[in-house]
Amino acid sequence: MNNRLINFLNEIGTIMYVGGIFSHIVIGATLGHETAETAYHVGTYKELSAYILILPGLALKLFADLYCYFSTKQKPNWLKMKLVMLAFLSVNAFVFLVPMMPEMVELAKASIPQGKVSQAYLDKAKIEELIGMSNALPLLAELVLGSFKPKLFGERKIKS
Repeated sequence: MNNRLINFLNEIGTIMYVGGIFSHIVIGATLGHETAETAYHVGTYKELSAYILILPGLALKLFADLYCYFSTKQKPNWLKMKLVMLAFLSVNAFVFLVPMMPEMVELAKASIPQGKVSQAYLDKAKIEELIGMSNALPLLAELVLGSFKPKLFGERKIKS
């Protein structure tokens, strides 16, 4: 496969993944969850955008990086570290955040008759927020590694 195509897929994946995450932040900050009905609509948006943008974007990034890893003889350390960061982001997405989204939508929906979000929803929202924040540094590291491709861990040493 052409390196330009792989780079393109990685860029499109980054746009989808990071764009989806930013849209979650913006809609949460803009609309929040002041009422149960708003929380329901925000949760529905977040769940759908995760399935349409975030997860496919993450999959494209993983595919492109794994292709690079397995198609080269020399495995640069920046690529190894990038894959570690993507593994962390993938575990957070598939094990924690994605299963949490339908739960949050259901908790918000169940709160609508009371007119305010339940404590169970607020507790789950705090957990989602903490897990989401834990993605910030690994995502930044993954983006920096992919953009600058630095020599790491002894790769800078001059070979005799």
